[in-house]
Amino acid sequence: MLRFIVRPTSKNILINTFGNYLSVFFTAFFALILVRILSLAEYGVLSVLLGVAYVLANILDFGTTGTIYSYLPPLYESKSKSMYRFIKSTFFYQTLFSLIVIGLLFLFFPYLDKVFFKTQAPTWELYLTAFSVLFFIWQNFILNILFASKKFLKANFYLNLSNILKTLIIFFLVATKMVSVGSVIFVFGIVGPTIFFLLLFIEKRDLVFILLKAEVKREEFRFGYTLTFFVASQFLNLGLRMDLFLLSYFRSKEEVGYYGLAQKIILTIITTIISITQVLSPAFSRITKKHEVRSQLKTGFLYLLLPSALFLALFFTPNQIFTLVFTERFARAALVTKALSLPFILAALGSLPQLFLLYTVKKPRYVLMANIVFFVILTGGCYYLIPLKGIFGPPYAIFVAYVFAVIIQIIASIRAYKKLEE
Repeated sequence: MLRFIVRPTSKNILINTFGNYLSVFFTAFFALILVRILSLAEYGVLSVLLGVAYVLANILDFGTTGTIYSYLPPLYESKSKSMYRFIKSTFFYQTLFSLIVIGLLFLFFPYLDKVFFKTQAPTWELYLTAFSVLFFIWQNFILNILFASKKFLKANFYLNLSNILKTLIIFFLVATKMVSVGSVIFVFGIVGPTIFFLLLFIEKRDLVFILLKAEVKREEFRFGYTLTFFVASQFLNLGLRMDLFLLSYFRSKEEVGYYGLAQKIILTIITTIISITQVLSPAFSRITKKHEVRSQLKTGFLYLLLPSALFLALFFTPNQIFTLVFTERFARAALVTKALSLPFILAALGSLPQLFLLYTVKKPRYVLMANIVFFVILTGGCYYLIPLKGIFGPPYAIFVAYVFAVIIQIIASIRAYKKLEE
């Protein structure tokens, strides 16, 4: 047991999990501060604008996250000179495509705000929001490079140090009475990522100049892999939101509130799954033999038992504990949380065949197929079950959707595994 705990992988998972939860803490802490300082209307505008920025930054990833985890670790391990060409080419094309979309957002954001978002924010705040998307994209790109290079301590240290400095700046703005929607967006979207970039530049400025000299090659972007991974991710992300969207359509706002709280609890544990898979991904990308697959699957299974156990513990948690934390008002949320906890055990363990398909054999089309099936079953199941069972309908649909998605990936993984050398 002690040998398992002191493994480098275990240490990296511990560091990454702690770092991710620290980031979640800062997000909650910022919300707690701002909700007490800004008016309700201002906080609503801020929530919408930052929400737009975060969603766009996620969409404009364009699947580069999967490409980085799949192709960078072997290049990094072999110290290949083509590593710098790969990094620069990927960065160049992602930035190019992102600038096109952000440019269109600059043109149409005031109109979109007028007819859809209806924040009535000044135009300069809308433009600042659009500009901040690029900084979020660059920050995510660098984080993925660090994670794929197994620099988990460095990545989390710099990210959370920038969060601490953002907190100090927010307190300064509070003290000088300069807090506004625009100033908060500027701190979160521009200053925060810039601090992160500067901290990294101070230590790795020599690598920056090497990257500047590297060539840009179109083939290094891996368009086929990148775009397939991107579409697959969007089907999964949209699928995981359809339950809440359909509940909002069919049921009362109170029921949506219960379900939303339960979903946030589940998403907190999903952070652990993400932390683990981020650490495991580079190891999967270096596998070429069957015996390496077996070893890595065994290791991955042991680590993913942790979030699985957390979901199981959530199912057996007494209702009184939920009531103590969230008050009697949200008592029904406890029952929904328990109903959701069991299906998401499949999400944890189902990560293993997905890691193998994405990073070992590099076949994202099977993950795309699985995610499309997941989306269709979950959406159709929720559409049918919510009118019948209310907020307890989606857990059934999620369970069935995960069963079929995981089965598809397991079958594809077995076929791909047979083609590997022993």
